[in-house]
Amino acid sequence: MGCQDLTSNSETSIILGHGAGQGMNSPFMNYFQTELTTRGFFTTKFNFDYMEQRRKVPDPQAKLQARYRAVIAEVVAEHKPKRLIIGGKSMGGRVASYIAGDIPEVSGLLFLGYPLHPPGKPEQMRDAHLYGLAKPMLFISGTKDTFAERPLLERVVKRIGERATLVWIEGGDHSLKTSKKGTDSLRIAVEKIEEWIGHL
Repeated sequence: MGCQDLTSNSETSIILGHGAGQGMNSPFMNYFQTELTTRGFFTTKFNFDYMEQRRKVPDPQAKLQARYRAVIAEVVAEHKPKRLIIGGKSMGGRVASYIAGDIPEVSGLLFLGYPLHPPGKPEQMRDAHLYGLAKPMLFISGTKDTFAERPLLERVVKRIGERATLVWIEGGDHSLKTSKKGTDSLRIAVEKIEEWIGHL
C-alpha cells in the first residue's frame, strides 16, 4: 500500500485502486495521489495481488474485492476518517462499486473512467449494481472513452438520480487524456473531485 500523509489531520481519506493494465505507481495514479494529498486529503493507493505478483491477468472479482476490503479496513483502523471516499481508475473504481454498499464507513464513490462496458460491446453493460447503491457517486469520464459511450453513461447517471454527479472531460480517452499537451484534463478532474467532496 502506498500512502502519503502530508496532512495528518485530514478528515477525509481517499482510497484509489488502479486500472487493469497498470499498477499503483503509474503516472496516472501518482498524479492523483499527489494532487489530492496536496489539497489536504489523506490519499492511499495500493496494488491488487496480481499486480504485486507481476501477473498480467487481473484476479477474479472475489479476490480483487477481498484485497480492496483489506485496504479499507486498514485505513479505517489507522486513521479513523470522518469521510471515506473509495474508487479509482477503471477497474479499481468498478471493484470499489461492488463492495461499497455493505461498508458503512464509505461516504462516497469516485470513478476515474468507469468501465461501463467493454470497448465495442455496449450491450455488455456493468451498471445493474449501481442503482441500489445509497452512496454519492462522482463519475469523471472522457467524451472519447471507448469503455463508456457518452449516451449510455448519461442514461445510467440519470437513472441513478441525484446521488450521481457526472463530469465530462472533453476529448478525453479512458485515461482522461486529450490530444492537447499538458495535464490540464487531469487538473480539471482533481478540481472537480475537491469541489464534489466539499459538498458531501
